Amino acid sequence: MANDTLLAEKFGPLQGVKIVSTGTLIAQPFAGELAAEMGAEVIQIERPGIGDIGWRNIGIKLKSKDGAASVATTWIQERRNVFCVTLDLSKPRGRDLFLKLVARADIWMESSKPGTYSKWNLDDAAVWKVNPRLVITHVSGYGQSGDPDYVARPSYDIVGQAVAGMMYQTGFPDPVPPTRAAPWTGDYLTALFAMWSSLAGLTYARSTGKGQAIDVAQYEAIHKTMGGTMLEYFEAGVVRERSGNRAQGFQPLDSFQASDGWIVMGALSDVYKRLLTVIGLDPDDPKWESARTQLESIEGIEFDAILRGWIAERTVKEVVHAMSEGKVPCAPIMTSKDIAEDPQYRAREMHVKWRDEQVGDVKGIGIAPKFSLTPGKIVRGSVPVGHDNDRIYGSLLGLSPDDLSSLRSEKVI
Repeated sequence: MANDTLLAEKFGPLQGVKIVSTGTLIAQPFAGELAAEMGAEVIQIERPGIGDIGWRNIGIKLKSKDGAASVATTWIQERRNVFCVTLDLSKPRGRDLFLKLVARADIWMESSKPGTYSKWNLDDAAVWKVNPRLVITHVSGYGQSGDPDYVARPSYDIVGQAVAGMMYQTGFPDPVPPTRAAPWTGDYLTALFAMWSSLAGLTYARSTGKGQAIDVAQYEAIHKTMGGTMLEYFEAGVVRERSGNRAQGFQPLDSFQASDGWIVMGALSDVYKRLLTVIGLDPDDPKWESARTQLESIEGIEFDAILRGWIAERTVKEVVHAMSEGKVPCAPIMTSKDIAEDPQYRAREMHVKWRDEQVGDVKGIGIAPKFSLTPGKIVRGSVPVGHDNDRIYGSLLGLSPDDLSSLRSEKVI
């Protein structure tokens, strides 16, 4: 190989980690992008000619620098630092190139219905023949095994949320229908599970020399975040219902309307007494202690009315200031505009500018979390379909210009 690195500089805690990503849309590729922002070399494989037809096109678009194309804002935000190539894995020459890429990789992440790669003679066993240390992370809606009917089904974020039980609990009580957690909460949760499990697998591979397969099911990743929901059912027969923004079994924890907008606020345990002091109620009065857990009692209803009245008479800024002074957790429900102007976001530099390869200078969400010694970094923006074909297949894998021309004519890349 002519050159075994794509990154011009080393940075971040994942420097030296090499990842091949072959998924589409959100859940699996977002895991790769998180790694790329932390210094990993990530190669994203897309379909020749059209790329990731979903995530490159969904949502609001910005004009490219030459005005010839439109680029989805989600793609610009979520494909930074990633090297993009095109490859048809169903063709023999495409299969051979893919095996050369994973031979030098630490992790291969993919998202597809189980059995997809076996059709192309690229099952786990075939890939491990060229790289036995490789961590293979499969991301799918329902997993690689289980009920045959489920395993064969496709899935989207909203489907995963529904099956996992999240959607049933999200929103307000009947007759209002259940709602999804926005924007794509199920997919982003799945991405986080894919990323941490891949790094766990890599830790094992580096200590033993042996790779393994990781089976990330979208519905399971979402379901894992459902707290005590299932224990409540198995042990007490309780099906947790929707309650809007209000907590079940205690108050206050809800959204409240101030004179000029909305806030959220909660007061558990000792914080509840601090809240009573803030709004002018006696924290030692047993009446209000009863109101804390007896939501439908006379005292509970009276307390809720007093609290909502107190908040309604004040502005969002006044309520947040008073609650913060009283050490009661409280915050405005913020829009994109509010967030852009917020001093905490600014102080932590959560919104940054970078140079996108397609549309030019942009500003969006920065790097999180923050590392003290090896911070993440944006080294380049998103790129057009097949932008890195010559660099990766030529400079990295050592193919000649004639080879590349042949591969293009056969629509392998």
